Amino acid sequence: MNSLKVLSIILITFTIFAGITVPMVPQPQSIFEFPDIPGLGETARIIFFHVPAAWVSVLGFLISLYFGFKYLRTKEYNYDIKSVSAAGLGMLFCVLAMVTGSLWAKFAWGSFWNWDPRETSIFILLLIYGAYFALRSALGSDEIRARLSAVYAILAGLTAPFFIFIMPRVIGGLHPGAEGDSSGSIPIAQLQMPLNMYVVFFTGLVGFTLLFIWLLNVRIRAVSVEYQLLIKDQ
Repeated sequence: MNSLKVLSIILITFTIFAGITVPMVPQPQSIFEFPDIPGLGETARIIFFHVPAAWVSVLGFLISLYFGFKYLRTKEYNYDIKSVSAAGLGMLFCVLAMVTGSLWAKFAWGSFWNWDPRETSIFILLLIYGAYFALRSALGSDEIRARLSAVYAILAGLTAPFFIFIMPRVIGGLHPGAEGDSSGSIPIAQLQMPLNMYVVFFTGLVGFTLLFIWLLNVRIRAVSVEYQLLIKDQ
């Protein structure tokens, strides 16, 4: 796992460096220049960080769903540990996606929060998983907590792709790519980018995904140790 950590750090570092320092010009003359995106300008750089964070949050929620289903089938407690660990990291990256999106909104729309459908959908998703952790903390029995959490993780996980990728595109709004938004046709919204931007974008996507996998393994080991210590104390 150490190699996974190192590789993710290298990829994310490259994404940060290239995503911030490569100049954006109206007519790029080399691979070391990004094209200026009409209507977005320098704020288009946020795609290198915002989209990977959103992707990883959905990945975490779907993995939580999967392990919740595995727990209901087997009643093995390690699947509950994996499910809650994935949900926690999914929520962490969901917050990161919301923060980076809010920073972009400040420059693009003049304020950090506008209750745009995409902002609203990610806020609802955070409330859903906030309730998930509130539910877990309110239940004293390990078996009942694991069983109800698994059912909740399955239902909540099914909503994650809808709130992140579908709802904001079928409802009109300010965000690029929204239904009826004139800016929805810009290349950045449709991921129609030149090769050098694709390289940086997918490097960030892979880097964030590897970071998530490493963090998930670390979190699962930590929670497993906590659980074993709790059993010994009892």
